[in-house]
Amino acid sequence: MVKGLYTAYSGLTLQQKRLDLVSNNLANSLTTGYKKEGLTAQSFDTVYGIKVNDSSVNYVNQYIGDLNLGAKIGESYRCWDQGALRSTESEFDFALSGSGLFSIEFTNKSGTTSTMYTRDGAFQINADGYLLTKDGDYVLGENGYIQIPTNTDEFSVDVLGNIYADDVYIDKFALVDFEDYDYLEAYGENMFQTVDGYTEKEATATVNQGYLEASNINVVTEMIDMISIARNFESNQKIMNSIDTMLSKMVTISEL
Repeated sequence: MVKGLYTAYSGLTLQQKRLDLVSNNLANSLTTGYKKEGLTAQSFDTVYGIKVNDSSVNYVNQYIGDLNLGAKIGESYRCWDQGALRSTESEFDFALSGSGLFSIEFTNKSGTTSTMYTRDGAFQINADGYLLTKDGDYVLGENGYIQIPTNTDEFSVDVLGNIYADDVYIDKFALVDFEDYDYLEAYGENMFQTVDGYTEKEATATVNQGYLEASNINVVTEMIDMISIARNFESNQKIMNSIDTMLSKMVTISEL
């Protein structure tokens, strides 16, 4: 019965982790460029059950079947499916169609600078004409920081990411893609950083000026998953309560 408690506990742990991910997905359903997170589950390795010290079989160790200690957390993953494009009519909003990410020079609270990647193209321009993210980090072009002349009347970007000010070429977005997105690690709500082993490749994404990419979260699906998680959690709780009740009765009987 103690094994049953552990099996139910492993189920509770799994459902709690699933709930954390679903809650985070729902919280970011309106976050520009957010990509859904998911979780896989797997069984613990099956072990052999052996009968030992049993006088009825002359104390011979005897195989009595397979045992399994329930489910455990498998691997977390991120769904990179394209989100819907939403028109904003702002000349500094950009959405990517296809595979690729914007490059951002990110500075953390300690002042350390690194390159981050994002699908969030909600940019702005500062007083010096530099293109920035909404958090004030520099958007990178192929030639470094992207600076637009402050006296520009017409600012435009074509589908290839070429940037023009009054029909004069300025720079091109430094779009980046990767051979394997498993080598990208989430940072904050919708930024990503590389980990050791990553390999870059040419981005095939096209740029849509005046649009933003919505998150790829389906709120209805996430709510259904949350209901399923709650029911599974409740089932494991009932198992633990039942075993606890039986153990209490056994202790009471043994004391009589």
